[in-house]
Amino acid sequence: MNKASPHAEQPHSGHSPSWASGQPAGSACICSNSRSSLHPVQYLVRWVIVATSSVRRNPGTGVGRNRVAADSGMASQRFVGSAAACLYAAPGRLRETSPDARRCETIRDVTARQAESAFLQACRREPVPYTPVWYMRQAGRSLPEYRKVRQGVSMLDSCTRPEVITEITMQPLRRYDVDAAILFSDIVVPLRAVGIDVDIEPGVGPVVDTPVRGPADLGRLRALEPGDVPYVTEAVQLLVAELNGRPLIGFAGGPFTLASYLVEGGPSKNHDRTKALMYGDPELWHALLGRLAEITISFLHIQVTAGASAVQLFDSWVGAVSPDDYRHAILPHTSRIFAALGSAGVPRIHFGVGTGELLGLMGEAGADVVGVDWRIPLDEAVRRVEPGKALQGNLDPAVLLAPWEVIEQRAREVLVRGRTAEGHVFNLGHGVLPETDPGVLARLTDLVHAESIRPKPGRP
Repeated sequence: MNKASPHAEQPHSGHSPSWASGQPAGSACICSNSRSSLHPVQYLVRWVIVATSSVRRNPGTGVGRNRVAADSGMASQRFVGSAAACLYAAPGRLRETSPDARRCETIRDVTARQAESAFLQACRREPVPYTPVWYMRQAGRSLPEYRKVRQGVSMLDSCTRPEVITEITMQPLRRYDVDAAILFSDIVVPLRAVGIDVDIEPGVGPVVDTPVRGPADLGRLRALEPGDVPYVTEAVQLLVAELNGRPLIGFAGGPFTLASYLVEGGPSKNHDRTKALMYGDPELWHALLGRLAEITISFLHIQVTAGASAVQLFDSWVGAVSPDDYRHAILPHTSRIFAALGSAGVPRIHFGVGTGELLGLMGEAGADVVGVDWRIPLDEAVRRVEPGKALQGNLDPAVLLAPWEVIEQRAREVLVRGRTAEGHVFNLGHGVLPETDPGVLARLTDLVHAESIRPKPGRP
């Protein structure tokens, strides 16, 4: 799958989507026969499990709900809760089966309240009760239930179906006590939405039929409107209700990475054509990245307006350029993206692979949190990033294929080094590998929480 995607393997909207059940947008529902004074997002979720599974109660966040880990094909349904309770858990999988859940009551103008979370506190460099954790590509090929839902459905098609987006985004949260969800999508979704002939080929990644070769090609990069991606708005609204206050991270691709796919026509090891354009035709280069920045700003605003609590900019391949080239050819456009999100009031995360020499510049771009890959220790990253930034990372994803004793030792080292940062969100140095055992990720999540618990003020 595409390395640049956090899932493929990871706003003011004029669009008014309707629920699949015909309910108005912006509403919540209680699938019950009786009224209650409780807000729908305050209901405790009751899951019906249609698979052989084991139920465990997770420590860590103290959310206090049962989680279910299923070996394959898990389907679930809420009897009470958000509007998502009135939809399928996954395409063609599960309809309402309880006589108590046959009627949905619509409550207009209800928005889920964002509960305070360790993840958001860490992003803001505030005191936290423990180190929060989530994983890039936590929803992906490592999960058998993901593979089952995706069977026979292309990557980009799955990114345009709100019920599929919702189901896949929620899958890892049923297994791991992570502190945030990340929207299931792909960085080329907005490009496809504005008419670019891009597709994701299995085993290859994003492929563009007509690469950018000259100024005339810029005309194909029109502005992105909310109506171009109604499925994103609807999916985010469903997820905000389903997550019951747990943060949802929206995301988009960074300007260099998107430009690379458009110029190369697909994945590239060295990004030679892209860098040649950057060096040889600065005017066209800046015009291209300017249009990509506009599309990215719109895509992120759409997600935030629909309810995303944070955003991450994945400039996955920007580590291919030197610091000087980054400063002059990329930084102005990345800074523009982050500046445009400043008034949204949500944490902004910046991540790229192989960016050890760029970390200081990535912080200068305006992110609140700088993502660090596994090549640079976090305490060294602290020295390279300007004060006033939190860090995210940075366990090597390959470590999760090693024996548990090695995983435990390496994770503790990351936590120790992370304490030197003003704020730390535990993550991997890139996405979860497809070969990763989900049980190992569940165990790692609990370890991070247990090892990093801070005593409450006034207690020893």
